[in-house]
Amino acid sequence: MKYLIVGLGNIGPEYELTRHNIGFLTVDQLTDKNGTDFVSNRLAYTADFRYKGKSIYVLKPTTFMNLSGKAVNYWMKELKIPIENVLIITDDIALPYGKLRLRPKGSHGGHNGLRNIEETLGTQEYARLRFGVGGDFPKGKQIEYVLGNFDKNEFAELPLHIDKACDIALSFCSAGIQNTMNQFNN
Repeated sequence: MKYLIVGLGNIGPEYELTRHNIGFLTVDQLTDKNGTDFVSNRLAYTADFRYKGKSIYVLKPTTFMNLSGKAVNYWMKELKIPIENVLIITDDIALPYGKLRLRPKGSHGGHNGLRNIEETLGTQEYARLRFGVGGDFPKGKQIEYVLGNFDKNEFAELPLHIDKACDIALSFCSAGIQNTMNQFNN
């Protein structure tokens, strides 16, 4: 059985440690923990590994956040992975920092990466792991906030939250979404 785990983010060193790149940071850790590296490929950096008998494909779109759907759609078709085996990992300003919430479907909630995936795939019926980055920013400063770096305290806690996000992604692939939500959503 094949699974596609997609971390959302923006390419380039200026975005590397920003809140908006938490999807990239998570899948970087996931591939590190599973002994594989990303390679540059069509529309994305890709990696793959085996986990509990499953083939796990990992994606970091190089299309920038607002066109993430193009890469997701291409690789789903290329790898012949059904939508129920796709997990999108993304930042969420509506959740407190470090809060992780797995959902089987839902709206884009104003997130441009999720909006583009929804438009490209023609559905909201795909799993997403929302990684809370908090929403402590002045009115009109959302873009600066999500494209800003984590503060010192957040950065110190980041590895712990990313490890948990990796555990959730692997559980999604091995135990299924319902069991994973029961175990990790609180």
